[in-house]
Amino acid sequence: MGAITSQIDVAQVAIYMFWGFFAGLIYYLLRENKREGYPLDSDRSGRIAVQGFPAIPPAKTYLLPHGGGTQTAPRKEQDNRSLSAKPLERFPGAPLQPTGNPMLSGVGPGAWAERADKPDLATDGRPRIVPLKSDASFHIESRDPDPRGMKVIGADGAVGGTVTDVWVDRSEALIRYLEVETPTAEGTRRVLLPINFTRIEGARRHVKVKAILSTHFKDVPALKAPTEVTRREEDRICAHYGAGTLYATADRGEPLL
Repeated sequence: MGAITSQIDVAQVAIYMFWGFFAGLIYYLLRENKREGYPLDSDRSGRIAVQGFPAIPPAKTYLLPHGGGTQTAPRKEQDNRSLSAKPLERFPGAPLQPTGNPMLSGVGPGAWAERADKPDLATDGRPRIVPLKSDASFHIESRDPDPRGMKVIGADGAVGGTVTDVWVDRSEALIRYLEVETPTAEGTRRVLLPINFTRIEGARRHVKVKAILSTHFKDVPALKAPTEVTRREEDRICAHYGAGTLYATADRGEPLL
């Protein structure tokens, strides 16, 4: 009685099975990737739902940590914010040009996602990002420059404010923001400055920011609570500094050559 392997190329069957499994895995991952951000909005008509191939997967409900309830994805909610911009050309997908104050238009490098208006939580359920004054277990290494008390210099070389505190990420054990006291027409207010947009010069006792001018600090989105920052607030704050990389001055929007 002959063995079955004498009539079948086992290696070829194995490679075909692997190809089939890999194709199914790619299809599955592509569908799961469309649980957020789909269907896309069409520039041609609001009645067109752009989802491509493969189609959007069926809705699935997830349990959120720390008793946060449930979340269904994909969601049917839409972003109904008014767009403070207009297309440069008439063809679909044309670049958008901000209308009004480009620093506050919410488009291009200044765009943000409408994330949950709640603080990001650590594994123990506490707010993940907090100022040093709220958590005595964190401190600045003595060999590093302490930015508290330093002046913040904008891209125009003028002082935009003074650092009053440092906000740390409890989960990653690193600095996320500097808290800056900046003058306004109504008095002083405190805003957050993402550490990635700064250069701390300890010898000169100041913090340099190239993204925005000194006059733009007063327009940084405010916080609802003095010792907490929500995920939506984080996106809006970072978007303000991101907008400055292109819109802070008129020449930044022009070609280099």
